[in-house]
Amino acid sequence: MPSQDPRVSIVIRAFNEEKHLGNLLEAIKRQTFQDYEIILVDSGSTDSTLAIAARFPVMVEHIKPSDFTFGRSLNTGLRNARGEVAVIVSAHIMPLGNDWLEKLISPFIEQAVALAYGKQRGGAGSKFSENQHFRRWFPDHSDLDQQHAYCNNANLALRISIWQEQPFDETLTGLEDLAWSSALRERGYKIAYVAEAGVAHLHNESARQIMNRHRREAIALKRILPKSRFTLWNFASLLTRSTLSDWRAALRQRVFLREAAGIVSFRFFQYVGTYRGYRDPLDPGLALKQVFYYPPGSLEKRNPTSGNSMKEVRRKSAKV
Repeated sequence: MPSQDPRVSIVIRAFNEEKHLGNLLEAIKRQTFQDYEIILVDSGSTDSTLAIAARFPVMVEHIKPSDFTFGRSLNTGLRNARGEVAVIVSAHIMPLGNDWLEKLISPFIEQAVALAYGKQRGGAGSKFSENQHFRRWFPDHSDLDQQHAYCNNANLALRISIWQEQPFDETLTGLEDLAWSSALRERGYKIAYVAEAGVAHLHNESARQIMNRHRREAIALKRILPKSRFTLWNFASLLTRSTLSDWRAALRQRVFLREAAGIVSFRFFQYVGTYRGYRDPLDPGLALKQVFYYPPGSLEKRNPTSGNSMKEVRRKSAKV
């Protein structure tokens, strides 16, 4: 059970996570490190997510769907955190061991460490190309003084005192973790990668969701790196190279016939999304944001709270 002043505040971001949330909360209960509190930031769930959370010692904070951004969700949870260290996770991850939490926060014994993040692997339903991404960016060996800014807040810990000085950017459509870690490196803080703190990241996205995820991340990348470009040549080149690389990996793993078409589909929609994002406005309107953040139909059970219901937002977003 958490102490009066827990050392760690676990912040879970959730929207319609009834499939995974209970399993995650049970896994947290089994962790060797127990000095924590749990804060669930819910952005308008219409399924049994909140009923599941009510079965556990969880503080729930709410964000209206119309107000949601990833940065705002994180800041909402962190503003209510009482710990020295915050552990940020998506509701659809699963720790790969009972020492996950203990391992993830271990680098903070060094005061120069502002951020630590752990390994990710796929699970049942993960796309082959997504698994290849995990293997590339989350190696099997730790690096406690990483010399680049990459991180991922599906499985990340940070020092709350540093976040208080510099909260997450609430205007970005994605990559808020990368923007934050880049700023910390410029200030001389350390980023630690902890391979032993592994989780399964349970994505099972449709083609449209894959495209929209990379589209919103491309919009954010334009903000973070204003001089960056993504041309038709970049699209064709990266699509070809990534597909061939995945095909070679599938051949080595003897799953080529099963995975070949899915690889082409994933990589195509990934780079179509990136290409479109580089041509979208830097500040998308509400309708486009709803396309990015919420699967089709997922908000329609909500009761309207004003003259413009979420159904109306969905009808507008369908035109984008």
